[in-house]
Amino acid sequence: MKILECVPNISEGRDKKVISSILLSLDSFKTVKCLDVSSDADHNRSVITLLGPPEAVPGAMLALALSAMAHIDMRVHRGSHPRIGAVDVVPFIPIRNMAMEEAVEIAREFGKTLAEKAAVPVYYYEEAALRGDRKNLADIRRGQYEGLQEKLQNADGKPDAGPAVFNARAGATIVGARPPLIAFNVNLLTTDKAIADTIARAVRYKTGGFKAVKAMGVALQDKGMVQVSMNLVNFRETPIHRVVETIRFEAARYGVAIAGCELIGLAPMAAFEETLSYYLQIPGFSGDQIIESHLIG
Repeated sequence: MKILECVPNISEGRDKKVISSILLSLDSFKTVKCLDVSSDADHNRSVITLLGPPEAVPGAMLALALSAMAHIDMRVHRGSHPRIGAVDVVPFIPIRNMAMEEAVEIAREFGKTLAEKAAVPVYYYEEAALRGDRKNLADIRRGQYEGLQEKLQNADGKPDAGPAVFNARAGATIVGARPPLIAFNVNLLTTDKAIADTIARAVRYKTGGFKAVKAMGVALQDKGMVQVSMNLVNFRETPIHRVVETIRFEAARYGVAIAGCELIGLAPMAAFEETLSYYLQIPGFSGDQIIESHLIG
């Protein structure tokens, strides 16, 4: 059986009633499971994990996207996480018995349909990108929602699907296909965002850090601290513990300690095998040594 994952990020992380209303759109899609909803008030963003057969997931995602756009008004949205639209990013991830090419085809067809139904500009990223300069999510999102109207007026900012017209309420949506990644944050006991920015540059591949890490500094106003917010795009190339310990080392230079870490959404069990082995000093530890792993079909 083929299994496809979709992890939409929507620009609402504070109003639980609105988030619940948006999720009601999934009720009629019985073969698609909503495995997780991670909402962050500082980011004002929710990360939703959907899983199901590839013939059903795009329809469920379309219903969720249209509902989110009906409930979220980008003209009044404020949050610490970069965003370009009410339905900010929609990645499709092949999980079982699917090639990446299939996920790319699904992503592009979904983007076209969403653009037509919602009259929003759509950009393709990662494996679904049509242009080399749009492979990286951050490059497409540069300027954020506030810069979108001007972006659409330039030839270089024309969308891959949909109208090159500014939708003030919904903004734009970035759709793609990619391998599984881990959204992982490290919170620091300081209010100085410059420290988080400096550490993010130290671990981020684009600025000389680890190959499989994308990172940025974020201020967490409600918590009175800052955060190194990351996407770990290949946990086998760069394991979680290596990044955490590097951040701990870099933070110590400023007399700052780690307050704690956050896992956003879901992650493969294999991602934690090496981390557990490292911290508990169990050489060769395997997930097969966990009882529950043998109960998974």
